[in-house]
Amino acid sequence: MKWRSVLSKAAALLVIAAAACQPAATPAPTAPAQVQAPTPTPPPVRLSGEIKVDGSSTVYPITEAVAEEFQKANPDVKVVVGISGTGGGFKKFCNGETDISNASRPILQAEMENCAKNGIEYIELPVAYDALSVVVNPQNDWVACMTVAELKKIWEPDAQGKITRWNQVRPEWPDAPLNLYGAGTDSGTFDYFTEAIVGKAKSSRGDYTASEDDNVLVQGVANDRYALGYFGLAYYFENQDKLKAVAIDNGKGCVLPSEETVRNGTYQPLSRPLFIYVSRKAVDRPEVEAFVRFYLEKGPALVKQVGYVPLPDAVYQLALKRFEARKVGTLFKGEPPVGLSIEDLLKAEQ
Repeated sequence: MKWRSVLSKAAALLVIAAAACQPAATPAPTAPAQVQAPTPTPPPVRLSGEIKVDGSSTVYPITEAVAEEFQKANPDVKVVVGISGTGGGFKKFCNGETDISNASRPILQAEMENCAKNGIEYIELPVAYDALSVVVNPQNDWVACMTVAELKKIWEPDAQGKITRWNQVRPEWPDAPLNLYGAGTDSGTFDYFTEAIVGKAKSSRGDYTASEDDNVLVQGVANDRYALGYFGLAYYFENQDKLKAVAIDNGKGCVLPSEETVRNGTYQPLSRPLFIYVSRKAVDRPEVEAFVRFYLEKGPALVKQVGYVPLPDAVYQLALKRFEARKVGTLFKGEPPVGLSIEDLLKAEQ
């Protein structure tokens, strides 16, 4: 039956046409890739707290200058710098009262023992060269140079009450009173001067005007025509209009103190290194760690500005390595380092 065949073909065609009219299947959407958010840069650490420093009046101008610059960059940190003399500073430091001790000489044996008794470990860091200046009043027209032997004759313990007039030092000098001004017994300057000139630390006559504050000594000599005094070189540089430096003859001719003669070693025996001692425990505080690093990195420029002699760059680098390694203790044997090279000592430690 032809009509049934025709109907069957027509039905098949309708099915195919219907299928063709169906929309194409839409593929399932793909999830977008996850994008890693950038790690935010942490804000710089804002330091805060208080750092306590005390000790040498000689080192004070350097540390004060460093503290001022550090506080400009870190206004929430307060750095308090006192002047108790090197010995007085070590007493406070070894009792745990301060974080850093300024010192114009290395720590002495008795001070080491006091620190050890109280569990205070310290990192010893050289920061500058200094020289002790021997000075007279500008009206003094008879003294230009003195030998080490003459200075010893004036300052040794046996001179007390005996060497009291200028002509007792040299007969051609005037028969006039010899008024003496010098460092107090708590000062590292006192220890170094007596070791270098008399031959034994702390060995000195006692009948003189003494002070741990070099400004007091400056004023004393500046107002007394017959005065003779000694103190840190920076205080002479700051007051050259009020004072007159005396050249020192150590057997090789008269040499005046200056940056050049201190650096090249010809101003002897009164050239010396200066130090800071940092409490090992205090270094764990970020403000103290940052301050000491700032001191060693920025300090050299400030050292010169305040009248001292910067150490060689290599020495500051060695000192920074010593600090980063947290090496505690001293490079010395409890005695003032007369004639010793800081650079050689630090190199030997590496």
